Amino acid sequence: MRKDALDLPGFSGLLVFTFILAGNQLVMKMTSTGLSPVFQAGVRSLLACLVILIWMMVRRISFGSLRRDLWPGLAMGTAFTLEFIGLFNALDMTTVARASIIFYTMPMHLSLAAHFLIPGERLTRVKVVGLILAFLGVVIVLADRPGGEASLTGDLLAWMGAIGWAAIALTVRITRISEAPPEAQQLWQLSFSAVALLLVAPLFGPLVRDFGAEHVWLMGYQVFLVASFGFLGWFYLIKRYPASTVASFSFLTPVLAVFMGWAILGEELHLSVLLALAFVSAGILLINRKPR
Repeated sequence: MRKDALDLPGFSGLLVFTFILAGNQLVMKMTSTGLSPVFQAGVRSLLACLVILIWMMVRRISFGSLRRDLWPGLAMGTAFTLEFIGLFNALDMTTVARASIIFYTMPMHLSLAAHFLIPGERLTRVKVVGLILAFLGVVIVLADRPGGEASLTGDLLAWMGAIGWAAIALTVRITRISEAPPEAQQLWQLSFSAVALLLVAPLFGPLVRDFGAEHVWLMGYQVFLVASFGFLGWFYLIKRYPASTVASFSFLTPVLAVFMGWAILGEELHLSVLLALAFVSAGILLINRKPR
């Protein structure tokens, strides 16, 4: 049954999911000590693809229409591949804080594209203010180069990841693949990216680094808590509660990721990072704000 407002179970579920997503940035970075970023992303897609496939078969969920979904499915798979080439390499080169702040500007890119491509999705004054704030946040974090792990290439790759993520959301909005079950949409992304990422992974250096038992658990976190069942949980929340309310929680993810990077990985909280985080989080809130 769909609800008009967020209740305690919904709030708890959203909070847990937000913590899982924020922790995922740290887990991806820590896994890179054992597996190269692109190879890690490919293995994650492959394993998550198998999980989703088994889930759909057991639950007898439709795979959708091949004729209808082929081209948008391939477009989503391509964008998904580019998104994770960008994000995984970004986390290998720059800090979790910087990568998360830039990556979670995705609503900014989606709103701009939707303004021109989706009827009824025009930018309002509130959304324009949100776009400006989010953009200023990115400018602040890119302008400050404290050295160490603050790689400009890594920051730009996180930006590429955000654009790829926005492209996936836009494809769903403007094509008939939106009629396919969420699991089928995810299967297109995972299956295409598993093949593509594993094929190009050798171009990014040795596949295996200092692999240990801990990396198995870290991959398990990514596969089960994020890429497969985490995805299913997110769509359950979207179906059960108002989409705008669920989306508004996205501002918490970079906030939590930044402070987890500081608390767990010992990343320094520079003033520029905190300012950028404040601007981007405020921008996300305004962009996702439901018009009255």
